[in-house]
Amino acid sequence: MFQVETHGIDPIPDAERHGGAKDLFWLWFGSNLTFTYVINGTLAVAFGLSFWAAVSVVVLGGLAFFAVGALGLGGIRTGTSTLVLSRAAFGVLGNLPAGLLNWVVGIGYIILNTVVGTFALEALFAEAGWQGGDTARALALVVTLALTFAVAMWGHATVQAAERWMAYVLAAGFALVIVFVLPDADPGAAAGGTTFHGWTLALVVMVAGPVSYLPMPSDYTRYLPRTTSLKAITWSGAIGGMLSSVLLGILGVAAATQADMTDPVAGVADLLPGWFQALFLFLIVGGSVTNSILTLYSSSLNLQVLGIPWSRSAGIVISTAFVGAGSLATVFWVDFTESLTSFLSVLLVVFAPWGGVFIADTLLRRCRYDTAALHDTAGGAYWYTRGFHVAGMTALAAGIAAAALTAESALWTGPLVAPLGGDFSLCGALVAGLLYWALARRTAGVRAT
Repeated sequence: MFQVETHGIDPIPDAERHGGAKDLFWLWFGSNLTFTYVINGTLAVAFGLSFWAAVSVVVLGGLAFFAVGALGLGGIRTGTSTLVLSRAAFGVLGNLPAGLLNWVVGIGYIILNTVVGTFALEALFAEAGWQGGDTARALALVVTLALTFAVAMWGHATVQAAERWMAYVLAAGFALVIVFVLPDADPGAAAGGTTFHGWTLALVVMVAGPVSYLPMPSDYTRYLPRTTSLKAITWSGAIGGMLSSVLLGILGVAAATQADMTDPVAGVADLLPGWFQALFLFLIVGGSVTNSILTLYSSSLNLQVLGIPWSRSAGIVISTAFVGAGSLATVFWVDFTESLTSFLSVLLVVFAPWGGVFIADTLLRRCRYDTAALHDTAGGAYWYTRGFHVAGMTALAAGIAAAALTAESALWTGPLVAPLGGDFSLCGALVAGLLYWALARRTAGVRAT
């Protein structure tokens, strides 16, 4: 801790492995204590869902964290990151587009969280008596981004420690918010308008959070000892992420039955005692930072996967620069709510199919890989046909096509949405996974680590 990490995507030696599965609970629990899930809960009600229908999609979205938890075993066995492991599914060169897209999506998620934290910190300045206009907003952006950058730059050990200690603080604070808001929830205020169409839209929003983590689990398990069990890491990670995301999602649903949530921060704040307002804003800032830290750290590893000859710390600097530019544009010139829903819908079209292929490949190989071949960028077992695994690329393309045809967003509506009566873009993962299984089950053999 508090020593800049020198490792990137290179395999972590056994002598440097440490920790246990319980560390993953705090990592995923703390990083998901973010106000974004509250916003997602309010969106479910905005889509016309009743109170209990909205709660159902919140819980189903949380269950997706079991996939996130289970996908960390490859990191334990190889000591490397998730997007290095996915070379086995797509080929060394075929893996590059996914690596680039994941980096872009990761930057997008950091921007969304940074913007939430910026608006909350600006409001905190106002609570303290400073109505600084654009200057206050710009300073809030700089502070929020600087906190994220500082922890991510130190590296894995500091990220783990920061997520754990912030989890204690944020959990206590959000528990009070739930106590203030949940007892006065009015299930009848959001009843009667539920449609299957609205329910599918809400489910897509809820699942987008866990799906965005699918390219990351091994980034945070690669330092664990090889003897750590799959069952332990699956349950620890899954319960951590599910607990925080579900509780905050239900908080958002409950708040939406009591107040105008056009501005979710102001809407929830109106339901809290006056003395708690500043603390509530601090919770939002802290949650946005803890979530962004995780994604910013992984973004630096993604750049190395792309073959860019930068150190992990240099990758952090580059990623932060892009986040800063995107956040600046968003806080001053872009409609945030529309940007959020559009971004989440695009994410699902690409990464649900990617996740389907990767999960299928993981199951076929039983999380066992040729570690040396994973890092061989000019040949080896995962070079396949000129660097591309035809089965993986074909399954991914088919999954993306299926998702695009059945997706509904602010950017486009697939031609099959109306006939099917809802958004079925999540089925892109099923199409991709099953097709990959059919194409690769004889060739994706188990390889010793």
